[in-house]
Amino acid sequence: MGSIEVSEKNGVRYLHFGSELVQGAMRIARPASLELEYTREMMLPLLLAPRRGWPRGVLQVGLGSASFTRYLLRYRPEARLTVVEIDPAVVAAARQFFKLPESSPRLAIEIGDAHAWLAATKRLFDLVLVDGFDEEGNAGMLETVPFYLNCRSHLRPGGLLAANLLTRRRSVGPVLRRLREAFEGRVVALPPCGAGNTVAIAAAGGDLALDPEDLRAPAARLAKETGLDLAPTLARLS
Repeated sequence: MGSIEVSEKNGVRYLHFGSELVQGAMRIARPASLELEYTREMMLPLLLAPRRGWPRGVLQVGLGSASFTRYLLRYRPEARLTVVEIDPAVVAAARQFFKLPESSPRLAIEIGDAHAWLAATKRLFDLVLVDGFDEEGNAGMLETVPFYLNCRSHLRPGGLLAANLLTRRRSVGPVLRRLREAFEGRVVALPPCGAGNTVAIAAAGGDLALDPEDLRAPAARLAKETGLDLAPTLARLS
C-alpha cells in the first residue's frame, strides 16, 4: 500500500494512499455524515431491511476514513461493528485525522486480510460492507468468487451485502458476474455515481428488488432520522 496522505479542501478532509485517488472523506463540521456519494449509496440496505434494530451485526471490510463506522455508531445504536483492515497505519490515520473511536463493546478493529479472517471465523452478520482498495484502486482477493462466497456464508438469513465496485479504469462487468455467481443472481447494481463508483447490493437469500416507489417512504424516514438523503439515488433508479 502507498504512503498515507491527508488533504483538506472546502471543509472536507480526504484520505489518500500515495496517489490522487480518494480513499475516504469526512466533512469536518459533520463527521457522522457520509460525504462521498457512493458511501451514501452503500447504506441502501437500511431501506431494504428497515425493521427496528437492524442491523445488529455489521462487518466492514476496509476502514478507509471510517465513514461507515462513524455513521453507524451514531445512528444505529443497537449495531455492533467489526472492521477488518489490512494495514494498521490506516487505523492510526483514521484515529488521528478522521475521528475513529477507540475499540469498545460496539466496535472491534481487526488487523488482517479480510478473506483469511472470514475463513477463520464462525461469526454471522446482518450486513457486510465491502470497500477495500489499494493506492491504484485494486481490490485483489476482495473481488473474487471465493471471497464473495465467504461473505455470503457469514450472513444471517435476510442478510445483505453492499460492495463498492470501483470502475475508474475498467468495466464493472467481470466483478458483477463473480458477485452474481456467488449470490446465485440475487444482486442489483446501482447506476454508476458521478465519481465512477458502482455500488452493488447482494442478498443472502430470498428475492432482491429495488423498487423506487416502495423505497420512498423508508428513505424519507431515514432522512428525517439521520440526515442521509437517498432520494437522488432512488431517482436514478427510476
